[in-house]
Amino acid sequence: MRWLLVLLGCFIAQAAQAQGFASHDLTGFVDRVRIAIDTKASVQATPLTLTVTCAPCRGSPIADIELGRLNDGTEKRVRSGATTFAKLESLCIQQNPDCRLSALPVSPAIGWITVYGLGNGGGSTAVILRDGDLLMIQAKADSPGHAEDSVRALVQNLAPRIVGP
Repeated sequence: MRWLLVLLGCFIAQAAQAQGFASHDLTGFVDRVRIAIDTKASVQATPLTLTVTCAPCRGSPIADIELGRLNDGTEKRVRSGATTFAKLESLCIQQNPDCRLSALPVSPAIGWITVYGLGNGGGSTAVILRDGDLLMIQAKADSPGHAEDSVRALVQNLAPRIVGP
């Protein structure tokens, strides 16, 4: 009977690991971040956060990458269409009239990117969700376009490996 409980525990542990992202540790992505932004970039990483700064780079981006959880039902509402990208964009516009939002191709996860003005520069944020796991990539730069370029480069280089198949 005891071996049955151990076997059942192993199956439950494997099932729990199968949900969400393939990777839950950002420390292995430092080189990929430098590839995405610039080899001159300064990168600091912990398992759940990664910060990159690059003053000599085009747009002088500063970006933060965070792994976490979001279990408030947002993912379910977006996947079902109860919350549309247009609705998300209208919420963003309420916070910043310059905000624009578009979908990100990050299947099997779902995601979107926002771009907005910030003082004399700009910002951009990507939100990626899969089974409650959250990947958020935020950048500030000298313009909204440069912030968006940084976020899109980071999404392209990191998301497939973090999200998984």
